[in-house]
Amino acid sequence: MHTKGTEYMFFSSSGKLLPQEETLEVRKRKNNLLIGIPKEITFQENRVPLAPEAVALLCQNGHRVMIEKGAGVNAHFSDNEYSEAGAEIVYETAEVYKADIIIKISPLTPGEIKYLKSGQTLMSTVALPVQSAPYFKALMDKKVNAIAFELIKDKTNTFPLVRSMSEIAGNTSILIAAEYLCDKKYGKGRMFGGFSGITPTEVVILGAGTVGEFAVRAAMGLGAMVKVFDNSVYKLRRLQNNLNTRIFTSIMQPKVLAKALRTADVVIGAIHSPYGHSPVVVSEDMVSQMKFGSVIIDVSIDQGGCIETSRVTNHSEPIFKKHDVTHYCVPNIASRVPHTASYAFSNFFAPVLINIGEQGGIVNMLKRDSGVRQGAYLFNGTLTNQYIGECFQLPYQDIELLMAAFQ
Repeated sequence: MHTKGTEYMFFSSSGKLLPQEETLEVRKRKNNLLIGIPKEITFQENRVPLAPEAVALLCQNGHRVMIEKGAGVNAHFSDNEYSEAGAEIVYETAEVYKADIIIKISPLTPGEIKYLKSGQTLMSTVALPVQSAPYFKALMDKKVNAIAFELIKDKTNTFPLVRSMSEIAGNTSILIAAEYLCDKKYGKGRMFGGFSGITPTEVVILGAGTVGEFAVRAAMGLGAMVKVFDNSVYKLRRLQNNLNTRIFTSIMQPKVLAKALRTADVVIGAIHSPYGHSPVVVSEDMVSQMKFGSVIIDVSIDQGGCIETSRVTNHSEPIFKKHDVTHYCVPNIASRVPHTASYAFSNFFAPVLINIGEQGGIVNMLKRDSGVRQGAYLFNGTLTNQYIGECFQLPYQDIELLMAAFQ
C-alpha cells in the first residue's frame, strides 16, 4: 500500500510534474548550396556579383562556388584569387549552369536560358525596359525560380542594390565631368572645383534622387557651386536635410533652368522615372546656349535620357560633341568602375546566400524574408510579379498565396 508521499511521487512522475530538463528546438540542418557564377557576355558588362572575399566567406560556411574561367577579369579579379578563396574554376559554361543557384549581373540571353534546369534559382537583373514576353515565357518553361535583385527591398523598405549602384553613378559622374572639363580637346582645360581667387565650377544637377544627392556631395567636396532642379519639393527638401546645408534648389521652371544652364560648366542628368522612360527637361535650344567646352553627363540615358541632344554611347566611345558641348551618355556608368561595383554587389549577395543556406533553401527564405520575396518574379515557373504580368499580358499569381501552399 502506497503512502501519501509515494502516491504523490508516483502521480508526479507519471504526470510529468517533476522538474524536467529544458528541451530546446533542434534547428534544422542548413543546406549547403552550390552556387554558379557564369561569365558575363552582355556588351561592356564588366562587373561580377561576388568578389573573392565573398567567395571565401561562402566556402567557410560550407557552400560550394563554381565560377567560369575569366568571369572576374574585367573587374580585375583573377582566376587565381578565386581559386585561393575556395572557388572551383570551371572551363565550360554548361558546367556552371549545373549549380543550384545561378548569380549574374545581366539578364540571361536566349542562349544562356537553354542551360537552365527545373528547380534552379536565378538571381540577376530583370531589366524590364529591354525585355519582351518571349523572354519571360522561356524562363517559365524552364520551371525555375527567378529573383530580380533590383526589386529586392531591405528592412528600411528601400532597394539596397539599386541605391548602391546609384551612389556609385552619382560619384562617378562628377569624376567623369572633371576628367573631360580639363581635357584640351573636349573641355577647355579647366580644373573642376575652385580655390581662392578663382570662380568655382558651376554644376547643374537635374534630379534630387540618390544619383543626384551623391553627385552633389562629390561636386561640393571638390569646391564646386551646385544648383539642383527637381519637380518634387519633397525630394529637394530631403536633399537639403541629408546634406545638412542650404544649396540652390528649384523646381523645373524653364526660364530659371535655362538661365542656370547658360552659365553652367557641368550638367548632370539624373532624373529617374518609375514609368520606364525619363522625361526630356532640357531642349536642344537650351543646350545650344550653353558655354563652349561645357560638359553634359546624362546618367538618365539608361531610361532614354533627360536631355534632347543625348544619344546612347558606350565605354569604348563614350563622348560626342553637339553645339560645342561635350556629351557623355553611357548607360550603366557603374560598369566603368567594375572593381568597386563588384564589392557593392558582394556586400549584398554574400549575406543573402548565407541566409538562404541557414534557412534551409530558397523556399524557406522566400517564406520568411519579405524583402527578398518582393524581388521574386518567378516561382517554380509561375510568374508572380503583377506589373510584369500586366505589362506583357502574361498570367500571374500572388506569391503570398503560393508561399501559403508550401506551409
